Amino acid sequence: MYRFIVLPIVSALIFTGCSPASPTGTPFGSAQDKPDSVVLASTTFLADITRNIAGDRITVESLLPIGADPHSYQPTPRDAARIADSKLLIVNGADYEHFLDPLLENAGGEREVVEASAGLPIRAEEPNPHLWLDPNFVITYVENIRKGLTHLNPDGINFYQSNADAYVAQLKDLDGWIIEQVSQIPVEKRLLVTNHEALEYFSARYGFTLIGAIVPSVSTGASPSAGQMADLIDQIKSSGAPAIFLDEVENSSLAQQIADETGIRVVTDLHLESLTDGPPAATYIDMMKYNVSLIVEALK
Repeated sequence: MYRFIVLPIVSALIFTGCSPASPTGTPFGSAQDKPDSVVLASTTFLADITRNIAGDRITVESLLPIGADPHSYQPTPRDAARIADSKLLIVNGADYEHFLDPLLENAGGEREVVEASAGLPIRAEEPNPHLWLDPNFVITYVENIRKGLTHLNPDGINFYQSNADAYVAQLKDLDGWIIEQVSQIPVEKRLLVTNHEALEYFSARYGFTLIGAIVPSVSTGASPSAGQMADLIDQIKSSGAPAIFLDEVENSSLAQQIADETGIRVVTDLHLESLTDGPPAATYIDMMKYNVSLIVEALK
Protein backbone atom coordinates (compact mmCIF):
# COMPACT_ATOMS: atom_id res chain seq x y z
CA MET A 1 0.00 0.00 0.00
CA TYR A 2 1.25 3.47 -0.79
CA ARG A 3 2.48 5.62 2.07
CA PHE A 4 0.55 8.76 2.86
CA ILE A 5 2.29 11.94 3.92
CA VAL A 6 -0.63 13.53 5.72
CA LEU A 7 -0.25 17.21 6.34
CA PRO A 8 0.33 19.16 8.56
CA ILE A 9 3.30 16.85 9.15
CA VAL A 10 6.30 18.66 7.72
CA SER A 11 7.77 16.84 4.76
CA ALA A 12 11.40 16.78 3.75
CA LEU A 13 10.40 17.30 0.13
CA ILE A 14 11.44 20.61 -1.39
CA PHE A 15 9.07 22.26 -3.83
CA THR A 16 10.49 24.39 -6.61
CA GLY A 17 9.04 26.84 -9.05
CA CYS A 18 6.72 28.69 -6.67
CA SER A 19 6.09 32.28 -7.62
CA PRO A 20 6.95 35.35 -5.58
CA ALA A 21 4.65 36.36 -2.78
CA SER A 22 1.56 38.34 -3.67
CA PRO A 23 1.44 41.32 -1.31
CA THR A 24 -2.34 41.41 -1.24
CA GLY A 25 -2.95 37.68 -0.82
CA THR A 26 -5.08 37.69 -4.00
CA PRO A 27 -4.70 35.44 -7.07
CA PHE A 28 -1.67 35.90 -9.26
CA GLY A 29 -2.31 38.14 -12.24
CA SER A 30 -1.02 35.86 -14.99
CA ALA A 31 -0.66 32.19 -15.78
CA GLN A 32 3.14 32.34 -15.66
CA ASP A 33 2.95 33.51 -12.04
CA LYS A 34 1.50 30.19 -10.88
CA PRO A 35 3.65 27.46 -9.33
CA ASP A 36 4.90 25.35 -12.24
CA SER A 37 3.63 22.07 -10.79
CA VAL A 38 0.17 20.65 -11.23
CA VAL A 39 -1.83 19.46 -8.25
CA LEU A 40 -3.25 16.06 -9.08
CA ALA A 41 -6.39 14.66 -7.44
CA SER A 42 -7.24 10.99 -7.75
CA THR A 43 -10.89 11.50 -8.77
CA THR A 44 -13.05 14.10 -10.47
CA PHE A 45 -15.01 15.02 -7.33
CA LEU A 46 -11.78 15.51 -5.35
CA ALA A 47 -10.42 17.69 -8.15
CA ASP A 48 -13.55 19.84 -7.98
CA ILE A 49 -13.35 20.21 -4.21
CA THR A 50 -9.68 21.15 -4.54
CA ARG A 51 -10.36 23.74 -7.26
CA ASN A 52 -12.79 25.50 -4.94
CA ILE A 53 -9.89 26.05 -2.53
CA ALA A 54 -7.08 26.56 -5.03
CA GLY A 55 -8.98 29.07 -7.16
CA ASP A 56 -6.84 30.19 -10.08
CA ARG A 57 -3.55 30.15 -8.20
CA ILE A 58 -2.75 26.50 -9.00
CA THR A 59 -3.81 24.18 -11.79
CA VAL A 60 -5.75 21.17 -10.48
CA GLU A 61 -6.34 18.06 -12.56
CA SER A 62 -8.09 14.74 -11.99
CA LEU A 63 -6.10 11.57 -12.56
CA LEU A 64 -9.22 9.55 -13.35
CA PRO A 65 -11.33 10.68 -16.30
CA ILE A 66 -15.01 11.58 -16.15
CA GLY A 67 -17.15 8.47 -15.71
CA ALA A 68 -14.40 6.17 -14.44
CA ASP A 69 -15.14 3.76 -11.59
CA PRO A 70 -12.23 3.99 -9.11
CA HIS A 71 -13.03 0.49 -7.82
CA SER A 72 -12.27 -1.11 -11.20
CA TYR A 73 -10.03 1.44 -12.93
CA GLN A 74 -7.04 0.07 -14.85
CA PRO A 75 -4.16 2.58 -14.81
CA THR A 76 -2.21 3.50 -17.93
CA PRO A 77 1.43 4.49 -18.52
CA ARG A 78 0.25 8.07 -18.98
CA ASP A 79 -1.16 8.00 -15.45
CA ALA A 80 2.30 7.11 -14.10
CA ALA A 81 3.82 9.98 -16.06
CA ARG A 82 1.28 12.45 -14.69
CA ILE A 83 2.00 11.33 -11.14
CA ALA A 84 5.73 11.64 -11.79
CA ASP A 85 5.20 15.26 -12.85
CA SER A 86 3.08 16.16 -9.82
CA LYS A 87 4.28 17.74 -6.60
CA LEU A 88 1.06 17.24 -4.66
CA LEU A 89 -1.31 14.29 -4.97
CA ILE A 90 -4.68 14.43 -3.24
CA VAL A 91 -6.40 11.12 -2.54
CA ASN A 92 -9.55 10.12 -0.73
CA GLY A 93 -7.82 7.49 1.40
CA ALA A 94 -9.71 4.98 3.56
CA ASP A 95 -8.46 2.18 1.29
CA TYR A 96 -10.20 3.64 -1.78
CA GLU A 97 -7.56 4.09 -4.46
CA HIS A 98 -6.16 0.59 -4.94
CA PHE A 99 -5.31 1.45 -8.54
CA LEU A 100 -2.66 3.88 -7.25
CA ASP A 101 -0.42 1.20 -5.73
CA PRO A 102 1.45 0.22 -8.92
CA LEU A 103 1.49 3.80 -10.16
CA LEU A 104 3.24 5.13 -7.08
CA GLU A 105 5.67 2.24 -7.09
CA ASN A 106 6.72 3.00 -10.67
CA ALA A 107 6.41 6.79 -10.84
CA GLY A 108 9.55 8.85 -10.45
CA GLY A 109 9.81 12.30 -8.94
CA GLU A 110 8.86 13.42 -5.47
CA ARG A 111 5.50 14.51 -4.16
CA GLU A 112 3.46 14.86 -1.04
CA VAL A 113 0.29 12.84 -0.70
CA VAL A 114 -2.63 14.40 1.12
CA GLU A 115 -5.26 11.99 2.40
CA ALA A 116 -8.46 14.06 2.25
CA SER A 117 -10.33 11.81 4.69
CA ALA A 118 -7.58 11.85 7.35
CA GLY A 119 -9.04 12.32 10.83
CA LEU A 120 -12.52 11.02 10.01
CA PRO A 121 -14.04 8.00 11.82
CA ILE A 122 -13.53 4.92 9.64
CA ARG A 123 -14.01 1.34 10.75
CA ALA A 124 -10.78 -0.67 10.79
CA GLU A 125 -12.29 -3.82 9.26
CA GLU A 126 -13.15 -3.30 5.58
CA PRO A 127 -13.14 0.50 5.70
CA ASN A 128 -15.95 2.14 3.79
CA PRO A 129 -14.28 4.96 1.84
CA HIS A 130 -17.45 6.74 0.61
CA LEU A 131 -17.18 9.52 3.19
CA TRP A 132 -17.71 12.30 0.64
CA LEU A 133 -21.40 11.33 0.37
CA ASP A 134 -21.89 13.14 3.68
CA PRO A 135 -21.09 16.83 3.02
CA ASN A 136 -20.20 17.32 6.68
CA PHE A 137 -17.25 14.98 6.19
CA VAL A 138 -16.18 17.00 3.15
CA ILE A 139 -15.55 19.89 5.54
CA THR A 140 -12.65 17.80 6.88
CA TYR A 141 -11.56 17.14 3.28
CA VAL A 142 -11.43 20.89 2.73
CA GLU A 143 -9.22 21.49 5.76
CA ASN A 144 -6.77 18.73 4.82
CA ILE A 145 -6.58 19.95 1.23
CA ARG A 146 -6.16 23.57 2.33
CA LYS A 147 -3.17 22.57 4.44
CA GLY A 148 -1.67 20.69 1.50
CA LEU A 149 -2.05 23.61 -0.88
CA THR A 150 -0.61 26.01 1.69
CA HIS A 151 2.42 23.77 2.20
CA LEU A 152 2.97 23.65 -1.56
CA ASN A 153 2.46 27.40 -2.02
CA PRO A 154 2.85 29.24 1.33
CA ASP A 155 2.34 32.65 -0.29
CA GLY A 156 -1.30 31.72 -0.89
CA ILE A 157 -2.16 31.02 2.75
CA ASN A 158 -4.75 33.81 3.10
CA PHE A 159 -6.25 33.13 -0.31
CA TYR A 160 -6.68 29.42 0.35
CA GLN A 161 -8.15 30.06 3.80
CA SER A 162 -10.68 32.51 2.42
CA ASN A 163 -11.71 30.12 -0.35
CA ALA A 164 -11.94 27.22 2.09
CA ASP A 165 -14.18 29.23 4.43
CA ALA A 166 -16.47 30.18 1.54
CA TYR A 167 -16.70 26.58 0.33
CA VAL A 168 -17.41 25.25 3.82
CA ALA A 169 -20.34 27.67 3.97
CA GLN A 170 -21.62 26.14 0.71
CA LEU A 171 -21.25 22.64 2.15
CA LYS A 172 -23.25 23.62 5.23
CA ASP A 173 -25.95 25.05 2.97
CA LEU A 174 -25.92 21.79 0.99
CA ASP A 175 -26.40 19.78 4.18
CA GLY A 176 -29.38 21.92 5.15
CA TRP A 177 -30.85 21.55 1.65
CA ILE A 178 -30.53 17.76 1.80
CA ILE A 179 -32.24 17.64 5.20
CA GLU A 180 -35.10 19.72 3.80
CA GLN A 181 -35.46 17.49 0.73
CA VAL A 182 -35.33 14.24 2.70
CA SER A 183 -38.04 15.56 5.04
CA GLN A 184 -40.47 15.01 2.15
CA ILE A 185 -40.03 11.24 2.58
CA PRO A 186 -41.96 9.65 5.46
CA VAL A 187 -39.52 8.07 7.90
CA GLU A 188 -40.91 4.59 7.29
CA LYS A 189 -40.21 4.97 3.55
CA ARG A 190 -36.57 6.00 3.89
CA LEU A 191 -35.36 2.60 2.72
CA LEU A 192 -32.30 2.17 0.51
CA VAL A 193 -31.19 -0.79 -1.57
CA THR A 194 -27.97 -0.18 -3.49
CA ASN A 195 -25.64 -1.99 -5.85
CA HIS A 196 -22.68 -1.86 -3.44
CA GLU A 197 -22.28 -0.42 0.03
CA ALA A 198 -21.74 3.20 -1.00
CA LEU A 199 -24.41 5.04 0.99
CA GLU A 200 -23.53 4.07 4.56
CA TYR A 201 -22.47 7.56 5.68
CA PHE A 202 -25.19 9.28 3.67
CA SER A 203 -27.81 7.04 5.29
CA ALA A 204 -26.49 7.61 8.79
CA ARG A 205 -26.55 11.37 8.36
CA TYR A 206 -30.00 11.70 6.79
CA GLY A 207 -32.00 9.02 8.56
CA PHE A 208 -32.25 6.28 5.95
CA THR A 209 -32.33 2.55 6.63
CA LEU A 210 -30.03 0.44 4.50
CA ILE A 211 -31.96 -2.68 3.55
CA GLY A 212 -29.05 -4.24 1.69
CA ALA A 213 -26.72 -4.17 -1.28
CA ILE A 214 -26.54 -6.45 -4.31
CA VAL A 215 -22.77 -6.59 -3.92
CA PRO A 216 -22.23 -6.98 -0.16
CA SER A 217 -19.00 -5.01 -0.23
CA VAL A 218 -17.74 -1.42 -0.26
CA SER A 219 -16.29 -2.13 -3.73
CA THR A 220 -18.02 -2.80 -7.04
CA GLY A 221 -15.38 -5.45 -7.77
CA ALA A 222 -16.96 -8.13 -5.57
CA SER A 223 -19.68 -10.56 -6.67
CA PRO A 224 -22.71 -11.81 -4.70
CA SER A 225 -23.41 -15.50 -4.18
CA ALA A 226 -26.76 -17.07 -5.06
CA GLY A 227 -27.54 -17.23 -1.34
CA GLN A 228 -26.79 -13.55 -0.85
CA MET A 229 -29.03 -12.66 -3.78
CA ALA A 230 -31.85 -14.76 -2.31
CA ASP A 231 -31.42 -13.11 1.10
CA LEU A 232 -31.58 -9.64 -0.45
CA ILE A 233 -34.77 -10.51 -2.32
CA ASP A 234 -36.32 -11.65 0.96
CA GLN A 235 -35.21 -8.44 2.69
CA ILE A 236 -36.71 -6.30 -0.06
CA LYS A 237 -40.01 -8.14 0.07
CA SER A 238 -40.27 -7.97 3.84
CA SER A 239 -39.24 -4.30 4.09
CA GLY A 240 -41.32 -2.95 1.23
CA ALA A 241 -38.35 -1.06 -0.25
CA PRO A 242 -39.59 0.41 -3.55
CA ALA A 243 -36.35 0.84 -5.51
CA ILE A 244 -32.75 -0.22 -6.09
CA PHE A 245 -30.30 2.63 -6.61
CA LEU A 246 -27.28 2.24 -8.89
CA ASP A 247 -24.46 4.46 -10.02
CA GLU A 248 -24.57 5.18 -13.73
CA VAL A 249 -21.35 3.17 -14.30
CA GLU A 250 -22.62 0.03 -12.55
CA ASN A 251 -23.94 -2.99 -14.39
CA SER A 252 -27.70 -3.18 -13.90
CA SER A 253 -28.23 -6.84 -14.89
CA LEU A 254 -28.35 -8.23 -11.33
CA ALA A 255 -30.51 -5.33 -10.18
CA GLN A 256 -32.93 -6.05 -12.99
CA GLN A 257 -33.11 -9.73 -11.99
CA ILE A 258 -33.99 -8.68 -8.45
CA ALA A 259 -36.53 -6.17 -9.76
CA ASP A 260 -38.18 -8.91 -11.82
CA GLU A 261 -38.46 -11.04 -8.66
CA THR A 262 -39.74 -8.29 -6.40
CA GLY A 263 -41.54 -5.84 -8.68
CA ILE A 264 -39.51 -2.86 -7.51
CA ARG A 265 -38.03 -0.06 -9.59
CA VAL A 266 -34.38 0.22 -10.67
CA VAL A 267 -32.91 3.73 -10.58
CA THR A 268 -29.73 3.52 -12.66
CA ASP A 269 -28.40 7.03 -13.02
CA LEU A 270 -26.96 8.14 -9.69
CA HIS A 271 -23.46 9.66 -9.75
CA LEU A 272 -21.60 8.53 -6.65
CA GLU A 273 -17.98 8.01 -7.76
CA SER A 274 -17.52 10.50 -10.62
CA LEU A 275 -18.71 13.86 -11.86
CA THR A 276 -20.16 14.38 -15.33
CA ASP A 277 -18.96 16.54 -18.21
CA GLY A 278 -21.55 19.25 -17.72
CA PRO A 279 -24.99 18.73 -16.15
CA PRO A 280 -26.32 17.01 -14.12
CA ALA A 281 -23.24 16.48 -11.93
CA ALA A 282 -20.60 18.92 -13.13
CA THR A 283 -19.48 19.74 -9.57
CA TYR A 284 -19.49 17.91 -6.26
CA ILE A 285 -22.40 20.03 -5.01
CA ASP A 286 -24.34 19.47 -8.23
CA MET A 287 -23.67 15.74 -7.93
CA MET A 288 -25.06 15.60 -4.41
CA LYS A 289 -28.16 17.62 -5.29
CA TYR A 290 -28.85 15.45 -8.33
CA ASN A 291 -28.51 12.21 -6.35
CA VAL A 292 -30.72 13.45 -3.54
CA SER A 293 -33.39 14.61 -5.98
CA LEU A 294 -33.49 11.15 -7.60
CA ILE A 295 -33.68 9.37 -4.26
CA VAL A 296 -36.41 11.64 -2.92
CA GLU A 297 -38.48 11.33 -6.10
CA ALA A 298 -38.26 7.53 -5.96
CA LEU A 299 -39.16 7.20 -2.28
CA LYS A 300 -41.57 9.96 -1.30
